[in-house]
Amino acid sequence: MKISEFFKKGKTVFSFEVFPPKKDSPVETVYSALEEMAELKPAFISVTYSAGGTGGAKESTVELASYVKNKLGLETCAHLTCLNSTSGDIKEMLKSISEHNIENILALRGDRSPDAPAANEFHFASDLIRFIDVQGLGFCVSGACCPEGHPESEDIIADVRNLKKKVDAGAEFLVSQMFFDNSKFYDFKERLRIADINVPVTAGIMPVTNKRQFERMIILSGASLPAKFTKTFARFEDKPEALADAGIAYAIDQIVDLISNGVDGIHLYTMNKPAIARKITESVRSLL
Repeated sequence: MKISEFFKKGKTVFSFEVFPPKKDSPVETVYSALEEMAELKPAFISVTYSAGGTGGAKESTVELASYVKNKLGLETCAHLTCLNSTSGDIKEMLKSISEHNIENILALRGDRSPDAPAANEFHFASDLIRFIDVQGLGFCVSGACCPEGHPESEDIIADVRNLKKKVDAGAEFLVSQMFFDNSKFYDFKERLRIADINVPVTAGIMPVTNKRQFERMIILSGASLPAKFTKTFARFEDKPEALADAGIAYAIDQIVDLISNGVDGIHLYTMNKPAIARKITESVRSLL
């Protein structure tokens, strides 16, 4: 089933994201987490793609997405990056994705890395989206968005123009980067409305549950940190269990507010931790 169909039902589309294991870990290590998450009945589970798509991670993406779709019976979305790929590489990946009965792709440029030089065929995600569309394989393609603007964009206006290119190229919905200030997301949605970008937008929510995650994921993301957020972590940073509970509670508050304001979807960045996904899902299920 194409994920775009879920948004036509008029309810908040609740979904999860997982990532493949590291190079030295077998892909089966993620299966148990997926099985637990499947019990929570999300609309779909997306599977990320490594930066550069190297080291076999691209095969792991398809393998995990196939497991979600063909073994667990849930809809899935395979991430696909293009910066380090040739058109031939992309065609091979699309063939593999299609052969595994996967109908949905999140098309991404991918992060720049000195260890994985650009192939210089695809410069932007919009190029990949357009390329997928002309292959005629019938995928539902989505794109990423940053509520506070992509770090490499010249300014907010340029960022919205780039999103317009993605939608015009064929992106049927957008999935947002993590954010911690809902007002930033609402401002972003207003900019999209003004720019006549009318596809559904699902809000990416990251429950921050430990100090290391705070330092690595939050600061690097460039997302604004509201006073409520920073005060909470300052108070509990030396109390791991309390910090985890506070991080989950903060994410739940965000989700409740977003659903109350009619958000199209919630995409929960699970960090492959089904216990966290369960706590949050069970807390908001009655609202969905």
